[in-house]
Amino acid sequence: MRYRLLGGVRVSTVGLGAMPLSIEGRPDEARALATVHAALDAGVTLLDTADSYHLPGQDPGHNELLLARALAAYGGATDDVLVATKGGRGRPADGSWTVTGSPRHLKAAAEASRRRLGVEAIGLYQLHKPDPDVPFEDSVGALHELLDAGTIRLAGLSNVTTDQIHRARAILGDRLVSVQNRYSPEARGSEPELRLCAELGLAFLPWSPLGGISRSSLDGPSGPADGTARFAAFHEVARERRVSPQQVCLAWLSAKSPTVIPIPGASRPETVRDSASGADLVLSGEELARLDGALITPRSRS
Repeated sequence: MRYRLLGGVRVSTVGLGAMPLSIEGRPDEARALATVHAALDAGVTLLDTADSYHLPGQDPGHNELLLARALAAYGGATDDVLVATKGGRGRPADGSWTVTGSPRHLKAAAEASRRRLGVEAIGLYQLHKPDPDVPFEDSVGALHELLDAGTIRLAGLSNVTTDQIHRARAILGDRLVSVQNRYSPEARGSEPELRLCAELGLAFLPWSPLGGISRSSLDGPSGPADGTARFAAFHEVARERRVSPQQVCLAWLSAKSPTVIPIPGASRPETVRDSASGADLVLSGEELARLDGALITPRSRS
């Protein structure tokens, strides 16, 4: 396993997105715990969760509680594991994803997450999504207060724009350490945010990083994605290297910037072991150019 820095903390180059362990189609408890333990065995030290990762209208905080149990039951050392959680979204019974970014809600949510995780302070706490009905500076101000109170150690943002990153930096300074946006071969709309994070030295945590190679848990049952010609190059390089296309995808992402730390989801031990192996795969310049070239659409060439 190779490592990178997140807010001065040394973490694995590939993390674990724990959401699939708690939402629709989730595995039973034994397999879920085995999946987290397999990640830790493979050297993964960044675990990503959120208070809203649970079944619609049921088991609030399920994923945070699950990770706390997994860490407590692990037979090895866990002192170097950074648990990153998020607040500001909800999952009512209708299965939708709500957004609540008021300072009062965020501060209460962070305290509830801290208790569920069983820690004195949350390692990394992230605003899950800006609330269009709440001034962005108010939501970020709540992160500032949580930092000052010692409830959280590091602060991050998720699903934000470059403008919002700059505005948050004006409030948090160097205590803003990460941005978590969707980014993958299939979803590359956050290129500007990825570049800005590289310039500012902020960790960029792509969620659903295997899009185009595997389906996201948000898009349906996990498994291979419906292949298109655009993503064939990832499979070709994988065959040549005798690794999985997912490992090639993670290596491609890691090569984008030294601040990129993908957090692929997993619900089985074998899946998380495969993803962790992607941290050690280094692609050549020719291979990276080949993958990037395959993703260029006719419109973007004009």
